[in-house]
Amino acid sequence: MNAVSGQEIVSIAVAHLVTCTEAEGPGKRFALWFQGCPLRCPGCCNPEFLPFTGGTPRSLVDLIQAMLTAQAAEGIEGITLLGGEPFAHAEAAAAIAMAAHDAGLSVMVFTGYTLEELQQRQEPGISELLAATDLLVDGPYRREEPEYHRRWIGSRNQRIHFLTPRYHPDDPCWQHRNTLEIRVRGDELQVNGFPAAGAKSLWKGWQRSRQKAAGSPPG
Repeated sequence: MNAVSGQEIVSIAVAHLVTCTEAEGPGKRFALWFQGCPLRCPGCCNPEFLPFTGGTPRSLVDLIQAMLTAQAAEGIEGITLLGGEPFAHAEAAAAIAMAAHDAGLSVMVFTGYTLEELQQRQEPGISELLAATDLLVDGPYRREEPEYHRRWIGSRNQRIHFLTPRYHPDDPCWQHRNTLEIRVRGDELQVNGFPAAGAKSLWKGWQRSRQKAAGSPPG
């Protein structure tokens, strides 16, 4: 499988993957968080996703197949790319986004850059990813400006760009309250969705309870 630039994508560093979620955009969505971000927004929702080291290597073919499987099994209507920073992995993200469009799925992307900043860079991978994006949420996350009235938006400064006619700003889905999803898998707690302060408290409380159960002192 070739990337946008024509160079082979051997693997993609995936920080997190949820094959079906309703907390990361309209309808049921396949959500992929990239590992690695050059930005350092204070209060970042996913600080463990910032380093470019780490994550789980996944091939582009494997991720596209997982997306298609979710479409058939879960009835997803689109994919959402997050991070980390998707535009720091623009060629891989664009290849996934184009495969999603080929399958009839919509594409939503969250970025810490503004649309104007991305357009000025004029890099092939960035241009291709923008061209394959239906919904773009842009701007750095600001923890002191939490957004409570626009669903799926983290802070008030962030903007929603409807880059294609696939979605419309008058759709009532945008007026619903933000939500969280919580999954418990064995000893692991997974939280995704709106970056509410209570979610971090929940995560810390879960860690403490698991450490006590294991007989180790809380961190």
